[in-house]
Amino acid sequence: MSKLGMADLGIASFPEMLSNASMIASINPSVPVIADADTGYGGPINIARTVQSYARAGVAALHIEDQVQEKRCGHLSGKLLVSREVYYNRLRAACKARDGGRDDIVIIARTDARAGKDTEGNGGFEEAVERLKMAAEIGVDALFFEAIQSEEESKQVIERLPKIPVLLNMVQGGRTPLVSNEEANKLGFRIVIWPCIGMEAVVPALRQALESLKKTGKPPADHEMGPGALFETCGLKDLMAFDASVGGKAYQ
Repeated sequence: MSKLGMADLGIASFPEMLSNASMIASINPSVPVIADADTGYGGPINIARTVQSYARAGVAALHIEDQVQEKRCGHLSGKLLVSREVYYNRLRAACKARDGGRDDIVIIARTDARAGKDTEGNGGFEEAVERLKMAAEIGVDALFFEAIQSEEESKQVIERLPKIPVLLNMVQGGRTPLVSNEEANKLGFRIVIWPCIGMEAVVPALRQALESLKKTGKPPADHEMGPGALFETCGLKDLMAFDASVGGKAYQ
């Protein structure tokens, strides 16, 4: 979404998602990156390629879901799911690609069944639980129950799912009530993601700065950083120190 400037409706393609994941993972390889792999971008062969490509790019984990190819954000209404068998085949392909690769990568099975339905009308809480139970049997490493709608549901999810790590997705203004990381851990979740926290902070600030420029011809006074401070957020001093450590003199 932030790269294309378009809504989260499954518009980003596999090459775009891979490029973005690779760029993020390369910034600091010591920090594990969980990347969205959407539906896997095709059938079993495509999914295997997705897993292997993400692993080679340095991604630590990816999640694959059970929406149709024309997918949308998990916190929007009207989501359409593939059948259980198609979903399970996606997960089998992902796990087989993981097991046959040279790189470790964590496979997270995501279901959107809580707030979506397949073509036969199957959906809801119970459908989501059953899909993730089978996902664990197939051999995924972690489970992602999208769009939990209450604290009581959170407790039920942890109680009823197999005892492998379960991920909690915290989307501000979404379907899932917000809890802190500590509260999520107490509930039993072992992974918490906040996918919109950066954009939700940046977009209002960008809008404010551009509106000020339009109205006054200048940015807001409190937005001044200067090039040095701006570049330092991207590791300026470390890069200059590395250059000097090998005899470089370009930044003296």
